[in-house]
Amino acid sequence: MDNLFKDKTVLISGGLGDIGRAIVTRFAQQGANIAIGDLLPESEAATFLKELQPYKGLYSYTTVDVTDDTAVNKWIIDTETTQGIISMVIANAAMVTLADVKSITAQQWSKELQVNLNGAFYVTQAATRRMVHHKIPGRVVFIGSWAAHAPHPGIPAYCVSKAGIRMLCRCMALELAPYQILVNEIAPGYVAAGLSARVWKQQPDAAEEARQKVPVKKVISPDEVAWQVVNLCHPENSQMTGSTIVMDGGLSLLS
Repeated sequence: MDNLFKDKTVLISGGLGDIGRAIVTRFAQQGANIAIGDLLPESEAATFLKELQPYKGLYSYTTVDVTDDTAVNKWIIDTETTQGIISMVIANAAMVTLADVKSITAQQWSKELQVNLNGAFYVTQAATRRMVHHKIPGRVVFIGSWAAHAPHPGIPAYCVSKAGIRMLCRCMALELAPYQILVNEIAPGYVAAGLSARVWKQQPDAAEEARQKVPVKKVISPDEVAWQVVNLCHPENSQMTGSTIVMDGGLSLLS
């Protein structure tokens, strides 16, 4: 374990999902103070928080709905009070609705954009406002998707929300660059996490089919995503901003 982020505070939305937990663990290994947010009750986070005890940072869990900007602002102010000024924020909370353009309801469409796009905006806007207020440099990482540029049948709301994330990333990067706040996106391809992992566990043939579609013949682990997130937050990264790291094993080369 290193202390790359010793005395630094990172805020992670969607922190109890597969990718979220991997990101939390990576930052914990580097000595960061970590504020974890998700929709699940605190009891659901207790076991995971115990797993972080061997590391030296300060850890907290907050049940927070990222679509509620008031709740998001409270979460960030409370974190600042108890764990220090946030200098890194990872917008990871997301959902996916399996419904094509003919069948998705207005409510489903609205909910997914609220969580994936509005929620990411509320979290990063509130956190970066505090960075600017305190005059400290910072890092923002959006967990996007290759679906932002490659249409996927059956998940139009997800594709649109992730495309919005990409432009939000670029807009924020331009406006926040003078404050030394760097804003980037990780855009994974097929990740063995969340809904995909559950489906693949029940349908091994589907997992193999997905793997064979990827030019490198591998699907991505949550830890690989987390590794890239930590790299973007590395103190020696002083130039990369407004960028998208597409980590899809070459899937985009076929689209």
